[in-house]
Amino acid sequence: MALTSMKDHSKSPYPKSLLISIGSVAGLAVFLFIASSLLISQPVEVNKVGIGQDDVSHSFRNVAENSSVQAKVEGEHSSGSSHNDASSYKISNTSETDRVDLDVAENYTAQAKGKDGNSGGSQNDATSYKLNDTSETDRINLECDLYHGKWFYDSSGPVYTNNSCPIITQMQNCQGNGRPDKEYENWRWKPNQCDLPRFDPRNFLELMRGKTLAFIGDSVARNQMESMLCLLWQVEEPKNRGNRKMHRYYFRSTSTMIVRIWSSWLVDPRTEPLDFAPAGVTKLHLDVPDKGFMEFIKDFDVTILSSGHWFAKQSAYVLNNEIVGGQLWWPDKSKEMKINNIEAFGISVDTILTALVTHPDYSGLTIVRSYSPDHYEGGEWNTGGSCTGKVKPASDSELVNNDFTKIMHEKQVTGFNRAAKKHRNKSKLKLMDITEVFSYRHDGHPGPYRSPDPHKITKRGPDGKPPPQDCLHWCMPGPVDTWNELVFEIIRQEFEHKS
Repeated sequence: MALTSMKDHSKSPYPKSLLISIGSVAGLAVFLFIASSLLISQPVEVNKVGIGQDDVSHSFRNVAENSSVQAKVEGEHSSGSSHNDASSYKISNTSETDRVDLDVAENYTAQAKGKDGNSGGSQNDATSYKLNDTSETDRINLECDLYHGKWFYDSSGPVYTNNSCPIITQMQNCQGNGRPDKEYENWRWKPNQCDLPRFDPRNFLELMRGKTLAFIGDSVARNQMESMLCLLWQVEEPKNRGNRKMHRYYFRSTSTMIVRIWSSWLVDPRTEPLDFAPAGVTKLHLDVPDKGFMEFIKDFDVTILSSGHWFAKQSAYVLNNEIVGGQLWWPDKSKEMKINNIEAFGISVDTILTALVTHPDYSGLTIVRSYSPDHYEGGEWNTGGSCTGKVKPASDSELVNNDFTKIMHEKQVTGFNRAAKKHRNKSKLKLMDITEVFSYRHDGHPGPYRSPDPHKITKRGPDGKPPPQDCLHWCMPGPVDTWNELVFEIIRQEFEHKS
């Protein structure tokens, strides 16, 4: 019998390379099957964002029109070595094509850095989004609540002094009028969730290059406008280009204009007789915006509104050319007064804001500065109210309840919300809600230091009666400068996002 060699037995009708390929494919199939099973039982998380802020949860709005994505943001603490010690945020319910783009989401660009709390310095084992590097003026998270926080003492002092700004109204020049303490100038506002940068005049002018900012309203609007001018004056002296209708200050380096227009109520005041209201009584047409500034509104890039306190003054209230109420005036007690001054204020807010958000030629940013609290204790401005002796912000236990301020703020917010629902032009509408924040600043008013008169009375008399004083307006420098830090931040968010 002939012997067959082993080499002959190993021969196959298929090429060796084909057999190797078939084996490789089979092995890969087995690996994928096992890997898929593991992923189903323990899915890998790939969408955590390290923000670096504990115990906070919030949500992002949709990032594109008609998008149905609801990016639910849930704060998660992790003590494991593979996660940051700072809170991380899980964005859920997003498909691959619907992921939230933190760089382009309208009005909600995250500008905060996550902290790496691991002792070994390793990154999260889940995929992390890289957040933008930020300068001091960019550190604010656009989702930060600017209106809840605390006042802290800043030993560096104010940006300007009463001697470095020539525009301060004498009644608000507290140091020039002999106020002996200065600590009220050094307190700054710190939101709970972020930092509010110190006002930078050069950066503000650059941000407002070629633009016009208008303060419209009462004497508190003037107070804020003068604060803004004092802050900017430290880097450039503006040219006064004002006229009878408006104050105008032009900063040549950036072609920036700061404007103020007086409007006591923001709605249309008339003096001619109407029905049973004689010529001597101001008639407020609550459903008509004040024409005194509406003719200029299309030229403003930023409009800051201030109103409320004049609704305590004598006036008659008119709706649809019918007298419906009055303040400190209602001659016929037999007639029913349909609205009071508080309700009139709420209507006026709705009226003026509706006019702005529906104006076909207005595309600016409107900032409604909420009702500014006064601090008359023991009476009103004309009945012995006083803020004498207040030298630092109030503690929670020192806060004095002011029902009138609360209801005026409530009516203002209601009017704001009603108008916002009617928004149909390209303008933006923001509420700068300072009422609660400034309820703590009973120390920031001129009090009895309203003039430089060396013989003025600044102490209570033998009968305990306080001297005449101003507990409504704000010393300069002082707390009012914080309003313009908030304005700067609101404008920055809006303009830098657009660019």
